[in-house]
Amino acid sequence: MSSFLLQRTPSMLYQNVISYKANIHIKTAKCFCNTTQKQDNTYVEILGIKYPTDTTTNVTPRILSKIGWNLHHNKRNPLFLLKERIKKHMYTSFKKSTGNPVFSIFDNLSPVVTLDQNFDSLLVPQSHVSRRVSDSYYINSSYMLRAHTSAHQRDLLQMGFDAFMVFGDVYRRDAIDKSHYPIFHQADGLRCFTQRQVFENVRDSTDLQLFENSKRTPEKQEKHSMDTAKLIEHDLKQTLLSLAYYLFGKDIKARWVEATFPFTHPSWELEIWYYNEWMEVLGCGIVEQAILDKAGACNKVGWAFGLGLERLAMKLYEIPDIRLFWSKDAGFLNQFNIQDYEIAIKYRPISIYPPCINDISFWIPDNYHENDFYDLVREVGGDLVEQVNLFDSFFHPKKMMNSHAYRITYRSMDKTLTQDEVNSLHSQIGQKAEQKLCVDIRDK
Repeated sequence: MSSFLLQRTPSMLYQNVISYKANIHIKTAKCFCNTTQKQDNTYVEILGIKYPTDTTTNVTPRILSKIGWNLHHNKRNPLFLLKERIKKHMYTSFKKSTGNPVFSIFDNLSPVVTLDQNFDSLLVPQSHVSRRVSDSYYINSSYMLRAHTSAHQRDLLQMGFDAFMVFGDVYRRDAIDKSHYPIFHQADGLRCFTQRQVFENVRDSTDLQLFENSKRTPEKQEKHSMDTAKLIEHDLKQTLLSLAYYLFGKDIKARWVEATFPFTHPSWELEIWYYNEWMEVLGCGIVEQAILDKAGACNKVGWAFGLGLERLAMKLYEIPDIRLFWSKDAGFLNQFNIQDYEIAIKYRPISIYPPCINDISFWIPDNYHENDFYDLVREVGGDLVEQVNLFDSFFHPKKMMNSHAYRITYRSMDKTLTQDEVNSLHSQIGQKAEQKLCVDIRDK
């Protein structure tokens, strides 16, 4: 479930990253096929801070150039509209006795985090796929670009916040198609409760306790009483159903699907019946008590959830291609330049340009990772690449080698590409694949 999983020290947590491009310097290029090469006197500069590179570094200039764009701050971007709708619902629906909002909102936290913040603080196992260099963007062996906004949970809990939401950009190495982009945006929420808050609506709660020493079951954690687990589950599901009804309408059908995440137990995904199919809205669960204990909230229990803004915005506003969120075209942005965020908006295509399709095939080395090729294609072709499909792979018994064949679809969002333009890009992709990934192009 991509929206819920998958930093920097607390003193760096509130670094200002408002709407400017990151100042990026990469002193030397890195060859993926020689990951042991020396990286002396090299660094990457992000948001004014220099980070030394090492053999773990895999961030590309194109990815780094996107840091600081903060699409969720752009008032003409649909991600901003969705963020503001979610904020409005959480502010107005959940208030303290004083009238103040229950949830604090953070939408300007730096995307540079430590591995400890992104993984260890959330109990992500060492063997988990998200830790692989082929799946996440590493600045070096200590720092990375966050793979989820949950990376800030421990810091905020340690600062004394017990109900908050975090909005921000997250980074994952992924395939290339209309619904996947290496940078997307998440909303992550967490709420903690004391014993008094958990049982305040129970008539006779004299003998009820938050904690007990028992066995972990599918319904609860070993430290939680069954009463605690059921009451927290009820509050979580009622909160998230109210958000789903607010965004998609009160008449939608919804269902809960059991799930598994490293940082919550039990866990669920919320799905709704939308446009004649079940659509995942978010992932959630009861926070692992070990996370709260280590953050200094050992006398509390809590729930958490996470959702992907692009996934929901594409459905709500009928946006067909994830690349459009990065568009600077006024014809796109002006459609979402509204004062009333509750107005129903459906994206109107500006124009549709024809695709150009080229194939490339090559023999791959033993240390080849598809995500390295996808990053290379993005580095050369940028947002002119709409999709990359692996359409054939085979093992040659005589050569003792594996072959991959990819079909690359090129399509501009704002003009018709010529075949000559596409051939030039395609040729550069082949040359760089040989240089950086040590592949052997077939049928040269």
